[in-house]
This record gives sequence, structure tokens and C-alpha cells, in this order.
Amino acid sequence: MSTAVSSSLQRTDLESTFTDRDFAFFARLVYEKSGIVLADHKKSMMFSRLVRRVRELKLGSFKAYGELLRGPDGEAEVGDFINAMTTNLTKFFREDHHFEFLESTALPRAAQRAVQDGTRRIRLWSAGCSSGEEPYSIAICLKRAASQLRPHDVRLLATDLDTNMVSRAAAGLYPKSAIAALPPHWRNGHFHSTDKTREQVAVEDDLRAMITFRPLNLLHDWPMSGPFDAIFCRNVMIYFDGPTKVRLVNRLADLLQPGGWLFIGHSETLLEHQDRLRLVGRTIYERIA
Repeated sequence: MSTAVSSSLQRTDLESTFTDRDFAFFARLVYEKSGIVLADHKKSMMFSRLVRRVRELKLGSFKAYGELLRGPDGEAEVGDFINAMTTNLTKFFREDHHFEFLESTALPRAAQRAVQDGTRRIRLWSAGCSSGEEPYSIAICLKRAASQLRPHDVRLLATDLDTNMVSRAAAGLYPKSAIAALPPHWRNGHFHSTDKTREQVAVEDDLRAMITFRPLNLLHDWPMSGPFDAIFCRNVMIYFDGPTKVRLVNRLADLLQPGGWLFIGHSETLLEHQDRLRLVGRTIYERIA
């Protein structure tokens, strides 16, 4: 029997073990651990994400996987479970207007504020950094603004729930196609080829040195105290229910400098937070002083 046919049969066999009860348990666990809400129509998506993990563990059914998560070794497996269920769609300079605003407005004002308050301190956070394209895009903006920021202590934090993504991001390695469409000012001098075929690029060391990568669950305690001049939390809240989103945005606002900026995804809105944040551009909000 060929490998392809065997894999197809295994998928069919495992699919027959994926019950509504399994889906309800896994969906509840995802919500408890990450705040992500999975409606009933996500059952097929959940199966496709978890079937690889069930195979890797050589389990015969999703019921057995659920028993593993419930059992004494469950906590050790939860991280891989959440990693499997997390969506990581990103690219360099996604929603480029955010980075144009960062360069033209946010960083100059943050530098001016750092001089006025005497701290010489600028802090930024990429919350939900995925495989690293977002924080490296921010770092490129910081590098381009180096002449304005040189006297300051500038630090960039990048976090993600998915520990595998954090490791990939810290490595800073990408296919050449990931930067092919970038304009020269966002591409040249920031990457170099790593192999003879020139099909893989690495982020330059000076950009990597700007960033601290850490795993972080946004629903749990945060070790940092802020304040941040800018927070990128994009395409994260679309997976949360209303109360979870409200709590998260209030916590983000708590860590923003008065006059600092919160960047969110293009399909997200913060209409219920107008008393603390005001809209100043497309999906760009300013913390009200």
C-alpha cells in the first residue's frame, strides 16, 4: 500500500472518531487557555489542525487525545495543543499604512515626549508577533528613524502565544519570496541571503538585536509594566468574545503612554472604548490623556 493511500485511510479512520463531544471539549479548552472562541462551523478546521498532533502521538482516536489532555500529563501537552490551534497568517509590512504612520508620526512624537519627560525612553510591543514579520517591520522603521532616536533607550518586545512561532521569529529566517514585493526602502540593507541559491534570507543582526522575543498568553499575567509608546495587537481580537475583548483592550490601554498608539487589525474596531482611546487613522487609536 502506498504512503499516500495509507495516509488517506488514516485520515478517514481518525475523522470517524472526531465526535461532537470531542469538538465541544477541545473548543472549551481552547477558550479557557487562549480566549479564542470556536463556533460549531469551525469543526472541520479543528479536525485538520489537530489530526496531525493525534498522528504524531500515535493515538488511535480524538477521544484518546482528549483523555491525554485531561490526564496527569495534560499540562505538558496543552502548549502543543494551543500551538496546533493557533492561526499564524502574517507578512512583512502588512497593512503598510500602520508603518507609514509609525515612521511619520508615532516615532517622532515618542522621541519628543521622551525628551520632555526626561526619561529618554521609548518602548514598543508587538503582541501576537506570529513568525516575526511584524516586529521586524517595526525594527526596520526604528532603524530608518535612527537619527531621531539615537539619544534614546529604545526597546521592542515581541510576544506570541504559540511557542513554535516565537522560536521561528527569533531565528529571523524567511524565504526570499517573503520580501520580494517590498519597496526598496523597506527591503535594501535589512536582509541578506543565507545560501548559494539565494532562496532564503536572514534578517540583519542589528534588527534582531533590537527585539526581545518571549512567549506570552495575553489572557494571563503580564510581566511587563510599561508604559509603551506603541502597541501592535493586530488580528488577535477577532477570535475573542465581547467580554474577553473588553478586558484585553482595557489592559492594553493601561500600559499605553497617554498619547501612545494602539494598532489593531483591519477587521477590528474599538467602538466601545471611545472614553480611553480615540480613532486617529485607519485602525490606529491614540490613548486619551
